[in-house]
Amino acid sequence: MDTVRSADGTTIAFDRTGDGPPLIIVGGALSDRAAAAPLAEILSGDFTVVAYDRRGRGDSGDTPPYAVEREVEDLAALLAAVGGSGSVLGHSSGAALAIEAVVRGLPITRLAVYEPPFIVDDSRPALPAEYDEHLNELVAEGRRGDAVAYFMTAGVGLPTAMVDQMRGAPMWPAMEALAHTIPYDGRVMGDHMSGRPLPAGWASAVTIPTLVMDGGNSPGWARNAVSAVAAAIPGAERRTLDGQDHGAAPEVLAPVLRSFFVA
Repeated sequence: MDTVRSADGTTIAFDRTGDGPPLIIVGGALSDRAAAAPLAEILSGDFTVVAYDRRGRGDSGDTPPYAVEREVEDLAALLAAVGGSGSVLGHSSGAALAIEAVVRGLPITRLAVYEPPFIVDDSRPALPAEYDEHLNELVAEGRRGDAVAYFMTAGVGLPTAMVDQMRGAPMWPAMEALAHTIPYDGRVMGDHMSGRPLPAGWASAVTIPTLVMDGGNSPGWARNAVSAVAAAIPGAERRTLDGQDHGAAPEVLAPVLRSFFVA
């Protein structure tokens, strides 16, 4: 493990694997840097892969008050630590954060995003109006399990019965440990889970080579979002990974990334 200090003084922990051009992986909700380790290992023969704990997670610090701008600064500090610029892969809400970082002018040379969870039409319900407020209430009351469950049902769209079963799964305690960061991801997503179109400004703000991916087994609303992102970014390449869902297998994802990032 290594660390870097962000602009506001927060310590950001990261693992650096391999040798080659830098590639930073930005994880989504309820994930820490360990989630990216299998993919980082596969890509380490071609890249210096950086997997990090977003603020509030794992070994990273968490300086209040939270703001999306601070997370962008965290990514800027990591880019500085690996030489000043580099490629970025974002997954889920981490993909939304990566796009925001490009829009804000960070020195990102190539961008790949996998299923940013935007809601761009009526193919699934928009987030409830009270979503952010209710999440914050659950976290403030220490009801971590309920916060995770609410995120899974209202945010992800899973059936309540499925989430009730998940509460007994071995992975549940780890998700509860990160429950306080779920509202952060809500801030990252902003109003882009409301069914409205994506920002027209992306057309002029995102000018670097961009790869937008989804899984062939993912629900229609998620694939519609990916199509909308690809349409909003001029020249973006769109790829569907057959047989995959929101959590693409590293051995399937890695060759696609390798081809894109070394082009």
